[in-house]
Amino acid sequence: MQAAPVRATAIPSFTTALRAVESLLMSSGQRTARRNAWTSVLEDRRRAKDRVEAQRVLDQVTSVRP
Repeated sequence: MQAAPVRATAIPSFTTALRAVESLLMSSGQRTARRNAWTSVLEDRRRAKDRVEAQRVLDQVTSVRP
């Protein structure tokens, strides 16, 4: 009985596959713009989360003081 052959290359992830399709369909300028926009969205979400946390801490501090 023989062992199954070992695959030399890894199966690409879903993200890698999407980027490959994206590179075929869009020019590099559009890809860069889309990635920059997505990075901005993620950064805005992080800042909003930080603002909520800061407000929560401030509310706790002000409620403790007489």
